[in-house]
Amino acid sequence: MARTTRRSTTHLSRRLVQLYAGLALYGASSALLVRAELGLEPWGVLHQGLAKLTGISIGVVSIIVGAVVLLLWIPLRQRPGLGTVSNVFVVGLAMDGTLAVVGELDGSGFRVPALVLGIVLNGVATGLYIAARFGPGPRDGLMTGLNRVTGRSIRLVRTAIEVAVVATGFVLGGSLGVGTVVYALAIGPLAQLFLRVFALPEPTAPAVTAAPGEPSTPAPPLGSGPVAAPAPGQAILPQ
Repeated sequence: MARTTRRSTTHLSRRLVQLYAGLALYGASSALLVRAELGLEPWGVLHQGLAKLTGISIGVVSIIVGAVVLLLWIPLRQRPGLGTVSNVFVVGLAMDGTLAVVGELDGSGFRVPALVLGIVLNGVATGLYIAARFGPGPRDGLMTGLNRVTGRSIRLVRTAIEVAVVATGFVLGGSLGVGTVVYALAIGPLAQLFLRVFALPEPTAPAVTAAPGEPSTPAPPLGSGPVAAPAPGQAILPQ
C-alpha cells in the first residue's frame, strides 16, 4: 500500500510539472511569435489587436480574455479543472516575462528562426500540457461547450470561433501573415507528436484481494496506454 501511495504521489508530481512547464513554455513560445513579426496564431492576433487598442501588455490581455471566456463556461455548464484556471494566468505571465527578456528582432535572419522555434516550442508545450490531463484550456472548453449545446460539429464550431477571432484581431491591428498560415499547418502534427512523447500512464491499481486459499490477482494498469489522440477536427491546443 505504501509503495502504491508513493507511486501515485510521484505520478501526480510529474503531471503537475508537465502542466506548469507546458503552460510556461506555451507563453514563451507565443512571445517568440510576437517578436518574429511574421504573423501570430489565431487567438494571438486578437490579443495583439486588443493590446494595441488598450495599451495593455499582450500577456495581461491574454489573461483578461481567458477570464472572460471562462465566464462563458457558466451558461454552457462546463466544469473547469486545475489546468483550465492555471492556463488563464500562467500563459499570460510567461508571455510578458519572455517579451521583457527577448527584445525586438531586426531582419529575417533573426525573425524566421524565431518563428520556427516559436512554433516548434508551441507544439512541445501543447504535448506537455494536454498529456498532464488537468482539464482543457478556457478557449477549447468554449468550443466543446458550444458543440454540445448547439449540436454543431467540433470542426464547424472551432472554425467559426477562430475565423471570428482572427477577423476581429486583424481589424484591431493584430499581426496576420505567413506565420499564421505556417502555424495552422504545423501545429497539428507537432502537437500529435509531442502528445505521444509526453504521454503518462495511469498509476497501477493495487492487487485484487482474493478469497482465502486463492492467489491474489494484480489489477491491470489504469489507462497505461498513451493519451488518446483527439478526434478529427477536435481542438488540441492548450488555449
